[in-house]
Amino acid sequence: MPRMLYLDHAATSPLRPEAREAMAPYLGERFGNPSGVHGMSRRAKNAVEEARERAAALLGAGRPLDVVFTGGGTESDNLGVAGPALAAGRGGVVVSAVEHEAVLETARFLARLGCPVSFTPVDGEGRVSPDAVASSVGPATAVVSVMAANNETGARQPVAKVAEAVRDAAPGAVVHSDAVQAFVSDDVTVGALGADLVTIAAHKFGGPKGVGVLCVAGDIRLEPVLHGGGQEMGRRSGTHDVAGIVGMVAAMEAAVADRERLRRDAGEARRRFEARLADALGATPTVADDRLVQHSHLRIPGVDAETMLIRLDALGVAASAGSACQSGAVEVSHVLEAMGLAPDAAVECLRFSFGWTTAPDDGDEAAEAVIEAASR
Repeated sequence: MPRMLYLDHAATSPLRPEAREAMAPYLGERFGNPSGVHGMSRRAKNAVEEARERAAALLGAGRPLDVVFTGGGTESDNLGVAGPALAAGRGGVVVSAVEHEAVLETARFLARLGCPVSFTPVDGEGRVSPDAVASSVGPATAVVSVMAANNETGARQPVAKVAEAVRDAAPGAVVHSDAVQAFVSDDVTVGALGADLVTIAAHKFGGPKGVGVLCVAGDIRLEPVLHGGGQEMGRRSGTHDVAGIVGMVAAMEAAVADRERLRRDAGEARRRFEARLADALGATPTVADDRLVQHSHLRIPGVDAETMLIRLDALGVAASAGSACQSGAVEVSHVLEAMGLAPDAAVECLRFSFGWTTAPDDGDEAAEAVIEAASR
């Protein structure tokens, strides 16, 4: 197959060799179910608990049992938002208008159950104001959810300031943050974010698909969203994906060790990429400042995004027009709509996301491909 320049790491990232190596035994001879009592099961359980300890250390959790293994970012977001709200007896929910669909749809589901739900608006760069969030909470608020960084634009949110404002306004509320996009490049710990619950997903930083973490600070009560055998201290039932869990934690460790290099190489690739496209096509980032180093969300005036994606694919460049969950959708991205972009401008936006496999020269190569595609 011809080489593909992969610039869609925000959708999913290739499996890191460290993860592949860690997973291999648990895809073969170490196949036990951790819930059993015999030797094969005990070895699997030991692997899960060792992974839990390592994940807790990486996330700055107070104790290993603060780490809940899930089936991915979507499930972690569902549990992180619905869990506290339902445990509080249909408590109130406040989320930003630009959250991932996993958060927004959970909030809408809770509204149908009778939970008071509020969606906080954002400014032109997609950020919430801590004061605006705080003004939306009250004594009945159980959970506030504000993502660490946006999955489409890469815009960072002031999560720590939001958490501080929420605790002043509603001490009984907990703060959840979806850090799925941020973990690969930013310092994502409970302390750094100031959140009570933090979501990450393995496949965004070089781990396997279908596994994630909800980090739960302290003794926060969660009503489970999956019911069954009572695994994960009753917070998430279902047989553990041992291979996925050990692979994810190996990828977490590799990502943390690789952050400085990734920030340097992805940052240089993006700098070259955006400078060349600004000069040749007048392309402008939708978020100018304080965004993830690996995200380049651009508007190219006069160029339809879907057409560009088809042309780029033919040239061997993988990109997207929004989150992977939006692929194929005909409606304008809710993120861009919340930012105030007109529909005709929103359909000219493309997302290029660099990652752990990125080299600085990839920015030059990608820019030339975009210019060629646009010239057609």
